Amino acid sequence: MADQPGSAKKSIFASDPAQSRGRLHDEPASPSRSEFQRDRDRIIHADAFRRLKQKTQVFIAHEGDHYRTRLTHSLEVSQIARSAARSLGLDEDLAEALALAHDIGHPPFGHAGETALDEAMAPYGGFDHNAQALRVLTKLEHKYPEFDGLNLTWETLEGVIKHNGPLIGDGVEIKDLPAAFLEYDALQSLELDTFAGPEAQVAALADDVAYNNHDIQDGLRAGLFTLEDLLDVPLAGPKVREVMKQYPDLERGRVISESVRRLISMWLHDLVGEFRRRAEAAAPQSAAEVRALGAPLGAFSAEIDEEQKPLRKFLFERMYRHHKVNRMMSQAQRIVHELFELFLTEPNTLPPPWNERAIAKGDDMSGRARVVCDYIAGMTDTYAIEEHRKLFNLERWI
Repeated sequence: MADQPGSAKKSIFASDPAQSRGRLHDEPASPSRSEFQRDRDRIIHADAFRRLKQKTQVFIAHEGDHYRTRLTHSLEVSQIARSAARSLGLDEDLAEALALAHDIGHPPFGHAGETALDEAMAPYGGFDHNAQALRVLTKLEHKYPEFDGLNLTWETLEGVIKHNGPLIGDGVEIKDLPAAFLEYDALQSLELDTFAGPEAQVAALADDVAYNNHDIQDGLRAGLFTLEDLLDVPLAGPKVREVMKQYPDLERGRVISESVRRLISMWLHDLVGEFRRRAEAAAPQSAAEVRALGAPLGAFSAEIDEEQKPLRKFLFERMYRHHKVNRMMSQAQRIVHELFELFLTEPNTLPPPWNERAIAKGDDMSGRARVVCDYIAGMTDTYAIEEHRKLFNLERWI
């Protein structure tokens, strides 16, 4: 059978599911799926993955049906990651699994929710969405009779928590990391001082491609800026001009969609080209050698990386700090803070089994706080809003 369009010969340094370092808890092999396919399927069927459907990317989930959520964002990342992995001869299933799981530790309300939880948890070890992802994948999902978590392969867990690079080094020691990393490292080392494997590096860049482009599209849809505002912005402006020139009478919605499509293609082509250039120079012979390199193979070209800066500055100023977004985020932070304080001081207001877990901690306030944090971090935007309304809105009792 001929290779699919865009596919490449299997790379010598691609992760091989048949050579996986295995799972923390031994399980029989599947007769029909590779180890990385099983990981992808377990992530898709996880409760925490489904809840991403109503977790904020930038806009609160109830603001509109067409804005990205963490779930739609993760699906877009997986599509881009698979395309890049196919072109580079990497394992597509592992790249997809990593893309689908990369946001699974995020709380409701996007970065505002994460900031609020980290502030509330400051006396108790703080909050980090990467550490929370590890907790979700190894502890908080309860589906199997013989273990907590999803029991994913070493390669998937390692890629999820290290997709942005080593966690220790440059003065950072393992003792400086959130407790979740220390606890899991005592069971199984994920080599926190090295880069992640090649598929994880591709998934991390796919994340950048996806959020840059969907933030442009969502910002335009929300009216935070216009197509004309983008015309002088590097990367985005030339593509918009190109589409407008080619299709002068095209309706605005199609101009936006076509411009974003061309931007994604441009970024994907650059990602693949730069990865190949670095791989040819470094000549790694295995995924382990990719991890041991002193620099990542996954990167954008210097030219694209430089042109991204003014685009990100534009989005930061015109979108992430827009007063409409700030108002939503301010309200979201108050909701998280107030829920946290109530549940911490009155754990009997938590629903079962969370109330039992919190009360069982007794005078261990740090342990109780972590239970409360896990509960809030798992909420969707809509659920958090409704919980807050039930607990703080006296009009419900009138």
